[in-house]
Amino acid sequence: CTPDEKEEAPSASSKSEFSDPVYKEIALANGHINRMSKIELSAKLADLKLETRGVKDVLKKRLKSYYKRQKLMQTVQTESSSNDTYYKYICVVDFEATCEESNPPDYLHEIIEFPVVLINTHTMEIVDSFQEYVKPEINSQLSDFCVLLTGITQETVDKADTFPNVLQKVVDWLKEKELGTKHKYAVLTDGSWDMGKFLNIQCHISRIRYPQFAKKWINIRKAYGNFYKVPRTQTKLTTMLGNLGMKYDGRPHCGLDDSRNIARIAMRMLKDGCVLRVNERMHAGQLMSVSSKAPVEGAPPPHCPHSRN
Repeated sequence: CTPDEKEEAPSASSKSEFSDPVYKEIALANGHINRMSKIELSAKLADLKLETRGVKDVLKKRLKSYYKRQKLMQTVQTESSSNDTYYKYICVVDFEATCEESNPPDYLHEIIEFPVVLINTHTMEIVDSFQEYVKPEINSQLSDFCVLLTGITQETVDKADTFPNVLQKVVDWLKEKELGTKHKYAVLTDGSWDMGKFLNIQCHISRIRYPQFAKKWINIRKAYGNFYKVPRTQTKLTTMLGNLGMKYDGRPHCGLDDSRNIARIAMRMLKDGCVLRVNERMHAGQLMSVSSKAPVEGAPPPHCPHSRN
């Protein structure tokens, strides 16, 4: 799902690959769908045995994506709709970190929970999950606000392992799944902060290099906004769930529960026809966007990074 993805038929000046009459049929179908009421959209989706939950714009997008896929499958040109455009697995990560009620500008957030939820994009299922708590090094005493927000107690982090050791456990877990070797995969987060800020800060604190496998990821907020054509204000976790007709399941700000709910959104987007792909990366310590025209690449095989000199 990319910013330049179009729902209507391309103009006459577009590439010749779009000159096939099928695109006129798609445009006509889109026009008809745009005129449908929410009740009509729900009824049509029910007839097609598709998900009927969600706000009107989501239902429209779902129906348009369905007809687009059906029309393109009837042609020789399938607009690169093979499985190569998907990652076999998506690793959803949502860190919890130390915090204060009012964080000073120079506050160093330390990761205190490292969860990973594994999605199989072919079966559309959560197939496994990983969770470890982390012992903070600088902010060793959790604030009352942090405990209340995350539900993570002082006793839990006191007993936890250090970040480098937890990262090694994550790497071992990913290797067991043969990710990056046998299976193509990508990391997915809810926004830019997890990788662009929390992991970046944590690696400096732990005096290790930033792990290669986490240098590119799918920012689901950006993907959701581009796919369903909604502003950033509509891409908060609970808002995305609500617009898709779902409710949050679990405890908010529990990293594992947040990750599972993010995974539910990702699976719904995949079912609605979205091609989730890497859209952000870290380069020389800076957060950067990845062009929608860049080749689809999987994350490299996971390895633990070396210590900084």
